[in-house]
Amino acid sequence: MRDDETGSWWQQVSGEAISGPLKGTKLRSIEQDELTFALWKKEEPNGRVLKPDPTVAANNYVPADWEQRMSRARVASVHIDQTLPPRTLVVGLTIGNASKAYPFDALVKQSPIIDDVAGVPIVAVVGKDGKSVRAFERMVDGRKLEMFTKTGTPDFAMFDAETGSEWDFNGRAINGQLNGRQLKKIPVLNDYWFDWKNYHPQTFIYDLGGR
Repeated sequence: MRDDETGSWWQQVSGEAISGPLKGTKLRSIEQDELTFALWKKEEPNGRVLKPDPTVAANNYVPADWEQRMSRARVASVHIDQTLPPRTLVVGLTIGNASKAYPFDALVKQSPIIDDVAGVPIVAVVGKDGKSVRAFERMVDGRKLEMFTKTGTPDFAMFDAETGSEWDFNGRAINGQLNGRQLKKIPVLNDYWFDWKNYHPQTFIYDLGGR
């Protein structure tokens, strides 16, 4: 990305200026979600949608089939980590100085994934739509919770083994002993493996064996 004010160029994922007068400066990240529009609209019924600007040429916007086009494009890089196919979609998260990538297919198959990153117990989940992703610290009052999905419900639900409390996709307990408590959200990023690895060279990788 390039800013008009100084002509500095910024990395898309890290938000760091890599050339120009502001080189070395880093933009402050803001909280964001990886949700489908349907789920977002359900959670935020009064939310506003940014529409295309009719004064801008249509070809200046990303086409609807951009993801399909990119999946066929060759990855051009001097060093490509082949641990995973370069365009494997991963869900990445960072805690402290530690990063971990969760292949999206593995997350869908095993959701919720219970894990520990940098000594922090976490849970990563996929919504009922099979596309939306969130992650939370699974700690309440210093107690680590073991989380499991609840089946047979129209909406996403999971429960913890310690108290039997039920939790929704926002990480909020909606009934049980911990009713009303909120799990701390961990920012996640849906990214291609080659890109995530580029920005997080020391990242760990999760697989179904939990490695």
